[in-house]
Amino acid sequence: MNGGDVLLRARGLTRRYRRAKTALFERQSFTNALEDADLDVREGSTVGIIGESGSGKSTLVRLLLALDTPTSGTVEFDGREVDAAASARRLHWLRRQTGIVFQDPYASLDPRMSVGRIVGEPLWALGIEGDRRARVREVLEEVGLEAAMAERFPHEFSGGQRQRIALARALVHRPRLLVGDEPLSALDVTVRAQILQLVAELRARDGLTLILVSHDIGVVQNLCDEVVVMKDGRIVEEGPTEKVLLQPQVAYTRRLLASIPVIEQGAGPS
Repeated sequence: MNGGDVLLRARGLTRRYRRAKTALFERQSFTNALEDADLDVREGSTVGIIGESGSGKSTLVRLLLALDTPTSGTVEFDGREVDAAASARRLHWLRRQTGIVFQDPYASLDPRMSVGRIVGEPLWALGIEGDRRARVREVLEEVGLEAAMAERFPHEFSGGQRQRIALARALVHRPRLLVGDEPLSALDVTVRAQILQLVAELRARDGLTLILVSHDIGVVQNLCDEVVVMKDGRIVEEGPTEKVLLQPQVAYTRRLLASIPVIEQGAGPS
C-alpha cells in the first residue's frame, strides 16, 4: 500500500463467536465474524474499508486496536506485537499512539461531562504530562471550535459540532493512527463535507495515518489512498482506490459499488 514503512500489520486475524444453543444437547457451534484477515497499513496512508453491514468491518477495526481479542492471528504496531489480552496498563503504549472516532456523535459523548473533560480524558487516562487544559483548548480550535466551548456540555451542540468534539478527543494526545468507524454516517451531507475536509487538512498537516470504515463511496474516493473490500468476514479485494473503485476485479465488489449511491460532497456552515 502507499505511504512509508508499515505502521500496522495484521496476519491471519480471526474472530470466532459461540452461537447460543437452542436445545440442551445441541452441539456447540461457532460463527466467524472475521476469518484469516491480512492487512498492511503504511505510515501516512489513508485506508478505506467498505462492505455490507455484517461483513466484518467493525470487527476488524476492533481487533486492530486491541478493543477485542482475536481467536487467532497477530497484530503488530510499528513492529511491536499487540497483546490484546494484556492489561489496560500494559496497552498504554498502543492507546498513546492511536485514536478512534465512532459512528454516533450523540451516543459517544457522556452528557454528564463538560466538553473540556470529554476531550481531555485521554490525557489524564494515559498519564500525559504538560498543560492539559491548554492542550484541550488548542485541539478544540484545531477542529474548528472555540476554546471557550470547553465549559459547555454535549447537549448544547449540533450533530456536526459533536462529531468535531469526538474528533478532538481522538486527536488530543497526538496519535499516529486515527481510525474512523462510520464517523460521518449520522451527519447531513453539508456537515459531512466539512468534517471530511477537516480530516484531510489535519492528515496533511500532521502526517496522520488513517483507517476509515465507510458506506459512502464518495468519502472513500475523495480521502483514501487504498481500499479494502470485505464480505462475510473476509477481505475479498484490496488495492489503490482508483483501481478498486473503477476497475474492480471481484464480482462482489462490482455489485457492492453498484448498490451504494455516491453522495456528492457539498459545502456550507455546520
